[in-house]
Amino acid sequence: MSAKELKRVEVLACVTAGRLKLTSAAMMLDVSYRQAKRLLRRYRVEGPAGLAHRSAGRASNRQTASGIRERVLALIGEKYSGERNVRFGPTLAAEHLASEDGLVVTRETLRRWMLAAGLWSPQRSRSPYRQRREPKTHFGELLQMDGSFHEWYEDRGPQRCLVTLVDDATGRSLGRLGAQETIWAAVDVLRCWIERYGIPVALYTDWKTLYVRPATEDERLAGIMPLTQFGRMCARLGIRIIPASSPQAKGRIERNHGTHQDRLVKKLRRKDIADDATANAFLAGEYLPEHNRRFARAAASSEDFHAPLPATLSLDSVFRLEDTRVLSNDWVVRYHNRYLQLDRQSAHAPARSQVTIAEWRDGRLAIEYRGFPVKWRELAGPPLPVVLPRPAPRPLVLPSYTRPSMDHEWRRPDTWTTPTWRAFDQ
Repeated sequence: MSAKELKRVEVLACVTAGRLKLTSAAMMLDVSYRQAKRLLRRYRVEGPAGLAHRSAGRASNRQTASGIRERVLALIGEKYSGERNVRFGPTLAAEHLASEDGLVVTRETLRRWMLAAGLWSPQRSRSPYRQRREPKTHFGELLQMDGSFHEWYEDRGPQRCLVTLVDDATGRSLGRLGAQETIWAAVDVLRCWIERYGIPVALYTDWKTLYVRPATEDERLAGIMPLTQFGRMCARLGIRIIPASSPQAKGRIERNHGTHQDRLVKKLRRKDIADDATANAFLAGEYLPEHNRRFARAAASSEDFHAPLPATLSLDSVFRLEDTRVLSNDWVVRYHNRYLQLDRQSAHAPARSQVTIAEWRDGRLAIEYRGFPVKWRELAGPPLPVVLPRPAPRPLVLPSYTRPSMDHEWRRPDTWTTPTWRAFDQ
């Protein structure tokens, strides 16, 4: 089952247990109320297996015949492509393909084909003004995440970064101080939130490459959604990341930073705190509980949209860095200038020759091949090249030479027939 179907199982289980209303479940699953009723009926009759998509593993009944896509794209590149103000959009191109070329393709199908082939790029228009957005109505429906660089210790220490999570519906805050707004700083705050409240529905972040990144040319042509390491972790948990285009879009957490830059700085000064470990203990034990009691508010709805962590999923398996490496023929992979020797399973390297290297917060490493762990050890240096023994040198055999006798024809001038020899002898 996909992550979307597993999420449906968790939500409908809460509905069956009476902890969640069906209307709220429809909002969490982003489906209509009638569709939620159908899903709940199927879940009660068939169990979790009933929520699997009925078309899984089957070919589409409306799939396009082979060769049609290549022909359509060739016609678009020849007749309907060009500069931005010349080329045809998917809707207009679909009309002309049907009227002039006799090829009927829906505009949305044609849009996907043109995007994948690089023949079209969406043009987004921005609104001329912004309007303050109303807060969400459910706790856990949307969390805002951001880092604030400030002189938190004033002249007692260097500049630090406070990474904060703020619930959009209630204003409840959670944060930690660190040196930079790194992936591990964001992971620490998000993991602490999940362990305390559960998995939120979405995160509202900025466009830092820590959270999201633009697609490369190859990814755009292939239609692949780019993911950062943090984005992959959130996708594994079913958390959607929404990037904001301006600081004003994250107004609530920006105002939250302003409150902390006034109140937290003064409280740290009175406590004479100037190191991160003591400051984070003060944040978790005193400051943030008091801050939430004073500034947090009740959500418009009493229902909690946090999803429980699945029993088959551990946070240690989610919050880790993953990278793909190519396995050499001597079963060695290189990772950050470290040489890792895998235990041989056969005389040859695996067919796909790619392994996944996982790294945790504390520096631990693990190597997996097709999802299964592989034993390995670290080499002190680069592996020595395999030197084959050189064959023994063959003895040098000189050609035999016999001095001709005095009466040999080579020594008798009467046998020389070429005049040049006589001329040379003279």
